Amino acid sequence: MLKIGKLDSKLLEDIVFNNIHFKRQEVLARPGIGEDCAVLDFGAYECVISTDPITAAVSQIGRLAVHISCNDVASNGVEPLGIMLTLMLPEGTTEGEIGEIMRQAAETSAELGVEIIGGHTEITAAVRQPVIVSTAVGKAISGASQSAENMKPGDLIYLTKWAGLEGTGIIASDFEGRLADILTADELKEAKELLSLVSVVKEGVAAGKAGTSGMHDVTEGGVLGAVWEMCRVSGNGAEIYEDQIPVLEVTKKICRFFGINPLGLISSGCMMIIISPGKEEALKKALAGCGVKASRIGSVKEKDYGLKLLKRDNIVEIGPPESDELYKVKGDLL
Repeated sequence: MLKIGKLDSKLLEDIVFNNIHFKRQEVLARPGIGEDCAVLDFGAYECVISTDPITAAVSQIGRLAVHISCNDVASNGVEPLGIMLTLMLPEGTTEGEIGEIMRQAAETSAELGVEIIGGHTEITAAVRQPVIVSTAVGKAISGASQSAENMKPGDLIYLTKWAGLEGTGIIASDFEGRLADILTADELKEAKELLSLVSVVKEGVAAGKAGTSGMHDVTEGGVLGAVWEMCRVSGNGAEIYEDQIPVLEVTKKICRFFGINPLGLISSGCMMIIISPGKEEALKKALAGCGVKASRIGSVKEKDYGLKLLKRDNIVEIGPPESDELYKVKGDLL
């Protein structure tokens, strides 16, 4: 029996990627661990495409579905322009519930300047709660999209916003009653409002113009999972400083209550940005210009160094991401 959540990296390689054999010359970026997008050669342009599901959220699913795949396109330094949504809804779903999901999706798309260009909606006994799969499309001048393959030792690792951002918002929204005894009304409001910050399109496009050595939207597996995936793509090691990873106090409280690790918690809204030292000031200026907070959390090392998390009292090896910490909280509902 497999665990709830994304397939682990070895299984993904063995039973998914290794079964894909046919290739076309127009495909510039193919499926791989840590690769957020496919990139297609359209002559003078590149078409950047990403698809992702929302399976572990309920109350804000329409908003999150738009953000999750648009964020992936932005991780290539590219602005998303269109999105397709497939809604799979359980028996008993009402017209009002579908209307609310689409209202959220439409508002979010308009905020991002992305058009909903198609999709599919159905009621099915195959799901117990709403599931949305979104596919976003972006366009870039040929050669302009950015990849973690460009990472090299000596590069700096930056993280925007706060680790565990999305997971904090989901838990606060879906488990408000259970958190009433440990959070004040203001803290609960703060946690729920984090879901309004899950877009990384602004910082992705801004950083792309500054020029990066690769970016990654921090989703399932959290910050440590993103580090592992980016280093897997690039064939490098990394050194991460735990005390430099920004975590909100409300996130710490929620994680302590549920016994979960904020560094392994889904973190859409955080962009991991790899930058050469010579472009550090340009990145800071670009992010300041779009009002996005960023923290330097480590650096890229030679492969032989490994992936290390430097804690106050010891050093921990960063391994492949396992099931996201969110599923330890949500598991009984899925």
